[in-house]
Amino acid sequence: MSVLKTSMRNFLAHKGRMALSAVAVLLSVAFVCGTLVFTDTMNTTFDKLFAATASDVTVSPRSADDDQGAGSRSGKPDALPASLVERIAKVPGVGKAEGGVSSASVTVVNGKNENMGSSTGAPTIAGNWTGNDLKAMEITSGRAPRGPTEMMVDADTADKHHLKLGDELRTIAVTGDFTAKITGIATFKVTNPGAAIVYFDTATAQRELLGATGRFTQINVTAAGGVSDARLKQDVAAAVGAGTYKVQTAKESADANRSSVGSFLDVMKYAMLGFAGIALLVGIFLIINTFSMLVAQRTREIGLMRAIGSSRKQVNRSVLLEALLLGVFGSVLGVAAGVGLAVGLMKVMGSIGMELSTGDLTVRWTTPVVGLVLGVVVTVVAAYVPARRAGKISPMAALRDAGTPADGRAGAIRAVIGLVLTGAGVAALFASANSSKASAGSGLLGMGVVLTLIGFVVIGPLLAGVVVRVISALVLRMFGPVGRMAERNALRNPRRTGATGAALMIGLALVACLSVVGSSMVASATDELDKSVGADFIVSSGTGQPIVPQAAEALEKTPGIAHVTNYKDMDATVTAPDGSTSRSENLVAADPTYPQDLRRTVLSGDLAAAYGKNAMSVGDTYATAHHVKVGDSMTVAFKEGRTARLKIAAITSDDTNVDKAAMYTSITTAASYVPADRMPKDEIMFAKADDGKAKDAYAALKESLKAYPQYKVQNQADFKQDLKDQIGQLLNIVYGLLALAIIVAVLGVVNTLALSVVERTREIGLMRAIGLSRRQLRRMIRLESVVIALFGALLGLGLGMGWGATAHKLLALEGMGILEIPWSTILTVFVASAFVGLFAALIPAFRAGRMNVLNAIATE
Repeated sequence: MSVLKTSMRNFLAHKGRMALSAVAVLLSVAFVCGTLVFTDTMNTTFDKLFAATASDVTVSPRSADDDQGAGSRSGKPDALPASLVERIAKVPGVGKAEGGVSSASVTVVNGKNENMGSSTGAPTIAGNWTGNDLKAMEITSGRAPRGPTEMMVDADTADKHHLKLGDELRTIAVTGDFTAKITGIATFKVTNPGAAIVYFDTATAQRELLGATGRFTQINVTAAGGVSDARLKQDVAAAVGAGTYKVQTAKESADANRSSVGSFLDVMKYAMLGFAGIALLVGIFLIINTFSMLVAQRTREIGLMRAIGSSRKQVNRSVLLEALLLGVFGSVLGVAAGVGLAVGLMKVMGSIGMELSTGDLTVRWTTPVVGLVLGVVVTVVAAYVPARRAGKISPMAALRDAGTPADGRAGAIRAVIGLVLTGAGVAALFASANSSKASAGSGLLGMGVVLTLIGFVVIGPLLAGVVVRVISALVLRMFGPVGRMAERNALRNPRRTGATGAALMIGLALVACLSVVGSSMVASATDELDKSVGADFIVSSGTGQPIVPQAAEALEKTPGIAHVTNYKDMDATVTAPDGSTSRSENLVAADPTYPQDLRRTVLSGDLAAAYGKNAMSVGDTYATAHHVKVGDSMTVAFKEGRTARLKIAAITSDDTNVDKAAMYTSITTAASYVPADRMPKDEIMFAKADDGKAKDAYAALKESLKAYPQYKVQNQADFKQDLKDQIGQLLNIVYGLLALAIIVAVLGVVNTLALSVVERTREIGLMRAIGLSRRQLRRMIRLESVVIALFGALLGLGLGMGWGATAHKLLALEGMGILEIPWSTILTVFVASAFVGLFAALIPAFRAGRMNVLNAIATE
């Protein structure tokens, strides 16, 4: 009990000093719990939506489970014969069967040609209004559509785009454009995450979305009373022919839909948890520093405790109990803050178009448990070394000044271990940079990153003695005696300076690494575009949505265009001459002008001949693996079409980033084996302007496609900028997540300075007594903070650039051969680190300046 009382007394006595460490625990736990609550809430939202929209049993085409199948690429969903509805309705146990039509290959625009779809990437779904929809929606205004000129929209879309009854919207589908007036608005009974939904009557939906009446994309079956979904599925499957169609229960449909979004949610969840882990790692340094300094300041107190009979274990337990109290306090607040963070993330997502309701807020019992355990364990583990050091303090230490210097032998051992780890990490990075395969090199890269990071942390005190002197010579000497005192303060305890700088080093190392990788990717892709792309213009949706025939026709009729190239991704199974069979994800059917739009290196044969009748080309990687040479023939089984025997006319180099490993054939050849209504639509098209008319043709193309806002017309400069913006946006998100780790590191600097000021209270009093002004004192502390921040920044940026340069070597194996160091970003981060140091020193410097000189001198 005495140990507990002592721990409580010390914790409360130093509550101000513990506050920043508690904030570090709070932030880290909040990020973990916030991530778990946010992703669990998203899962709950989708689970409720899928459960509400699934019928007891659903019958759909077997190919509907393949999103990349010919059906989706053709822009028209795979469908079932309407006669199947009557057959299913007669099955015993069926209460009701009705046909449904649904397509996500549509765009809905208003009279100003503004896209009414989601801006977050959620689909626009068009279909017919059925009884099954009443399970998830209710008509809250107007009525359901009854004819070809009427439609209904969901309330979220109506609110977002200020739509009302009587407004006219145009729907763009592969079968053509058609307009209809809004006669009704339906509201979801559950949360709609962001999809735009429009409804038509059944005949209109069949004709305009499927291109023919008498067809449905699925049949919704409701069970009669007392019939289970499993039994109903069994009976319906037997009636329609086992294996002929896909038959799913409501649970199976919901599970299938959930899996389609589950991978995205998992990636987001684990990525955010990874950044939370980085923040926790940085927080460990803060906690270690805090307890190390507290133990050092209480050397005399602990020595006296040992002198009056306290054992090593009691002293050790006392410090660990303080850490336990800190961990529990910070973790409890962190769990509560995590729920608030999740709500904040939901609001942010709502502002960009992804709706999440606080009514679906999901806090599973595991979330607070994980937060508490994580926060407490991390805090206690971080305090173990200082606690062990406290237990080793002898009673004779009571006769010495507080802050006994560290054991020199331990420092030497630490330096040797750090140098060994760093050397091993550098060796792993070197091996990674010289790998012949990216897959093998990535493992070595990860090992090198971890080992060099740990090595730099361990040898931080050794580096501090060298790097701080260099930085001080360049930055602090100009401030005269105050600058020299700041330098000596930073060098007084290299272990403390190294740990404080290491916390900042981790976050900035990742920033530098990702900056180098991102800049190199942009530079390499831009160079590749300059060398490979000959087309003046590129037209695409940017979301994989097919280009509808009416838009393609408008593009082809644009004046000032020398040629337009159609480009279609084909779905086929390819059999090589050696008998090996593989499903090709890289078989492209294009017009013969495509070699002008994309310059490819031909290793053998004639690429132009590959666009002749019953001919094709393959990449050299495939050709080498399967011993294919010019003149051989390959069997190509087109999905939804016939099997062709195509002759190899050319072998192209795969040393490229554009269309890497692609096989080419002509659209004419593909069309002779695939029915016209099953041919994939273009996902991208290329155009070349007449000589000297690029500017006019660019404007004309934009005007031609003005009625189709879902497509972007880009020249090469636009395409490069778009690529740069996409990578830039991704990096900004990553930088934002890393900001948490950097904030915790800043708290570490603040805590270190604050405790350092307390530790040097008497010294500060003496300096003030012999003439040091308040202004000079504050400047000294600020300069000490700046040099520590610059020390961490220099290590972090240097380490990160090394990681980035190594990662670039692996990217070069994938065709991204240009290394570009973003010096502007690196220098900006370095300079910003100095301001971080100034900011971190504000409160400690202010408190030091307010010290009473006589009281400070009298302090023991």
